[in-house]
Amino acid sequence: MSAQTTVEIGSFITRTPRVKGGRPCIAGTGVTVHRVAGWYKQGLSPEEIADQFGHLSLAQVHAALAYYHANREEVEALLEAEQREHDRLALEFPRATTPSRP
Repeated sequence: MSAQTTVEIGSFITRTPRVKGGRPCIAGTGVTVHRVAGWYKQGLSPEEIADQFGHLSLAQVHAALAYYHANREEVEALLEAEQREHDRLALEFPRATTPSRP
């Protein structure tokens, strides 16, 4: 019988000032909690998120979602700030239109 290693779920989420501006991330990856929350809010299941990013385990995705649900206000603020930045950049750098053909 093999011994199982117990993993503390708190070790799944880290904050490092030099990684993603100190935003909460899945440990050992560059994937932020707010990114996982965004995919989840778009309707992806935890399994789909883990499958889409093969380097994420289902446990890591669930840890990110647990963080999101426990800290919803913080994560929603990050999502809103990202959307505002996206909107600002879209105005500043509109997509080039396809030139008309002669």
